[in-house]
Amino acid sequence: MDPRLTIIAHRLENVGRLIAVSGGKGGIGKSSTASILSLSLAKMGYGIGLLDLDFYGPSCHLILGIKGVYPEEEKGILPPQVYGIKFMSIVYYAKENPLTVRGIDISNSIIELLAITRWEELDFLIIDMPPGIGDTTLDVIRLLKRIEFLVVTAPSKLALETVKKTLEMLKEAGVPIIGVIENMKVKDSPWIKQEIEKFDVKYLGGIGFDRSFEEYLGNSEGLLTSSFANDINKLILNLI
Repeated sequence: MDPRLTIIAHRLENVGRLIAVSGGKGGIGKSSTASILSLSLAKMGYGIGLLDLDFYGPSCHLILGIKGVYPEEEKGILPPQVYGIKFMSIVYYAKENPLTVRGIDISNSIIELLAITRWEELDFLIIDMPPGIGDTTLDVIRLLKRIEFLVVTAPSKLALETVKKTLEMLKEAGVPIIGVIENMKVKDSPWIKQEIEKFDVKYLGGIGFDRSFEEYLGNSEGLLTSSFANDINKLILNLI
């Protein structure tokens, strides 16, 4: 048995809830949701950690404007605290270079990152997952026994079909699903809600399409004033 697995359990023993933000396709606002959710919860006074596990396109640091701060080594790795968030990302190890890893290499990287990171006491650890239901998702389910999934979709047939596969896999694995958020909503339609509820999964609500969101990227205070953040704040009661 890999001794790092025991260390992972120890590292997370003082973390209240582990929430993986997932979605079937890229570009549906999964990382934005994870980032703004973390920022909003921290603003409310909760102890928050944010882990960007998107091996192929980490972007939480770009969304939040996190730069010039780095983890410190002290009996493991202490994540830097920015905007009230303890932040760790694969980008600290890959820099801006693409990661050409797969299979067992991904598993080893995830195990190592979870084993060395000292989160200490947190109310929530938010994990930004890569798109789809590949190795990273399966490893997170295997390694983090208390993980819950928050699933993001967009109001399109293509996005929803992929999300359905994600929900099917999570339910087969017996993983708790907090619910589904419909991002980039442009009109009132019950269609997504009806499709999600067929899986006996809670539809948490929608986030309206925010045309000005790009203007606030990298500006934490500006992000909190966006309509995106306002919609996230309305949904938070469904999460906590």
